[in-house]
Parts: sequence; C-alpha cells; structure tokens
Amino acid sequence: MIHTGCNSESLSHSVERMLLLLIEVLLSLYFLYFVVAVYFESSKAQYPPGIACHSELRKLHRLLMFFMVLGNTIGTRSEFILLNFLAKLFLEKSENDPELVTKNFTFEGVHVRVYQPQESSARSRKAVLFFHGGGLMIGDIELYDRLCRYISKEAGVVVVSVGYRLAPKHQHPAAFEDCLNATIHLLKNAQDYGVDPSSVIICGDSAGGHLTASVSQALVTRMDVPKPLAQVLIYPSVQFIDFNLPSYQQNQYVPPLFRERALFYILHYVAKGNLSVLKDFQNGSHIPLDLRKKFSKWFSSDNIPDEFKLRGYKPHVMSAFDKNVYEKLKHVLEPLCSPLVAEDSVFRRLPKTYILTCEFDVLCNDGILYKKRLEDNGVSVTWHHVKDGFHGIINFYDQWDCESGKRAVEGIISFIRDA
Repeated sequence: MIHTGCNSESLSHSVERMLLLLIEVLLSLYFLYFVVAVYFESSKAQYPPGIACHSELRKLHRLLMFFMVLGNTIGTRSEFILLNFLAKLFLEKSENDPELVTKNFTFEGVHVRVYQPQESSARSRKAVLFFHGGGLMIGDIELYDRLCRYISKEAGVVVVSVGYRLAPKHQHPAAFEDCLNATIHLLKNAQDYGVDPSSVIICGDSAGGHLTASVSQALVTRMDVPKPLAQVLIYPSVQFIDFNLPSYQQNQYVPPLFRERALFYILHYVAKGNLSVLKDFQNGSHIPLDLRKKFSKWFSSDNIPDEFKLRGYKPHVMSAFDKNVYEKLKHVLEPLCSPLVAEDSVFRRLPKTYILTCEFDVLCNDGILYKKRLEDNGVSVTWHHVKDGFHGIINFYDQWDCESGKRAVEGIISFIRDA
C-alpha cells in the first residue's frame, strides 16, 4: 500500500515537472517570438539623411514597435490602449498655467475643453477649434493639452479642443459628425465664450487635418452660422484614393507613420478593420475607370513639384478594378472621406488656409495637392514646408531639442495671430 502511494506521488510530481517545463518552453518561445517580431518591425524603419531628431525618433519608433507587437498579441483594441498610454507617457504632462482658464464642456453631446486667456480683453477674441491627430483611432484631449495651452497663451486666443469619437468602436462618419456639431455649436454660441463668431479658425493635425478639411467644406453651404475665418491643415490626410504618390513611396518606411500603418488606421475607420482589402486598397483596385479618369487631373504627379520626386519615385499604374473591393470602400471616393476631390464650386468658397507639410512624411503630397486645388480656385494659401520634418513633429516642439518642431508651431501661431 505504501509502495503504491509512493508511485502515485512520484507520478504526480513527474506530471507537475513536465507541465512546468512545458510552460517554461512556451514562455521562452513567446519571448523569442516577441523579440524577433519587435526586431523585425523596427528593422523596417528608414531614417533618410537630413531628417530631424534622428536619434530621438529611432528611440520613439522602437517603443512604438514594442507596444504595437505587445498589443497585437493581446488584441487590436489592446494595441490602441497601449499606444495611447505610450503617447501620454512619452510626452511631458501639462502644468496648470495661471495665465489660462481651462474648463471642460459638452457641445451637442461632444466632450470639449476650452482654454481662455486669463487676461481680460477689450473685445471678443478669436477662437481656434482644434481637432487632434491619431489616425482617427488614438489620441485625445489630454494628449494635446500641452499644445493647446501653448497656442491659447501665445496667440492670445480661445482654443476649443474637441474630443471626438474614435474607431474601431465608432465608424465613419462619427468623428466628422462630432467635429461638425462642436463647430456649429461654437459658431452659434461664440459670445458665451468671449469669442467673436466671425473670427473662428478651424485647425487640426494629421487625421485632425482631414477632419478640418471635411468640416470646412461642409460649412460652405450652411447659411445659419457665420463662416470660419480660416482653416489650418497640419500635415493633413485629405484623400483615401491614391497611396502611391511620391511621398507615399519615398517615405513608406519613415517613422512614425509607415504607409501600411496609415492604411491600417483608415480601414479601421471606414471598413470596420477589414484588412483583407489592404493591398487592393493600396494599389487602387477600389476605383472605377470613370473615376480614375476624373480624379487624374487632381492626382497627377505633374501637380507635384519636381523637387518632391527626387528620392526614387516611380510612376505607378493602378491595379485592375475590382467590384467587390469597390463595394466595400466606395464611400472613400466621396468628398466626405476624400476632401481633395470636392468640386471647384466648394473649393472656391473655402476660407484662407494655412498648410504645413513635412519632407519625410507619407502625407506630404496630400498637403501639396490640396494647396494646388485651393490656389487654382482663388483661395489664399500660406504654405510652410518643413524640409527636415517628419510626421507628428509639432508634438515634440518642447519635448526634444527639435528646432524644426518649434519653428513649425511658431509658424502656426503667427498665422493665427495675423488671420
């Protein structure tokens, strides 16, 4: 009896040891996979000669890849939670400024934060509606708090930062609707916030630039609200049609925004994260022949100065039209998703515009093409091109020793003051 018990106990210990060994092997394999995946993703990155803040950008990209791979192993939504956490961890926290009054409000169900200079003004102030970037999936009011405080203080304006709904939980056109509703609310109630209703500027970076362009276009036919004074487009995404423009080719692996990553964000906003169409989307299979002909006059590389085609650009022929892909993505061909293709009658009624582009950014040509369409329709455009800039550079105007980021923000503030 004792002998049998000892055998059972020995067998039990053997099973436990085998299970522990198996767990150790699985953890080791996972760790190996994790390290290899982070290394593989990080190794794709390219840092062209002359790019600003090279060493800091490399460190940031490695951190981004760490959190991206970690998030992917847990789940897509976890990735965005982790990326938001990283962004807030990486950027310095804002400090209360005695020169500003900051309050949270709800405009038509949309969370906003209003920044007002403490010093009294003899007349109503200008206002800046700010739509944050983040690929329509990440970013929030807190992430841009420091920048909005700086703009309000330095330009002497009221800033209204809009916390619009994000994908993947909220699909197109949720973000646009929130930004439009918040804008209309401010235009109708401007005086309640010490703002001159005829002096409201709409502003946004990256995805926020996309929303700025869309909202500005939506307002041209509104007769019940004052017209915006100006729009500020900071390295905007203004089209979901051609992802083989020179800047998309040349900067497809330049951090922090790879071309494939830009498509990833867009598909989570407009196609419920259906990544099976990513390559077809990238190659233009979603565009019917008649629209290819119509759009060609606006997307032609002839509209892009030769200096922006020096780093190995090759003309691209779109893939054959695929009706199935078109059915899933046809709404991206409309101006609400792609403001660049709005009719001339809309462009002619847009307000004066400030556009900032960066040399080492996949979205560089979006801004340049939008600038041309505005100018062709008689709209005044102030263009600031950051020759050593990368996507997201304004977020680091006071974080790194980044003179280009500082100059970019100062240029925006100068335009706002003088508008």
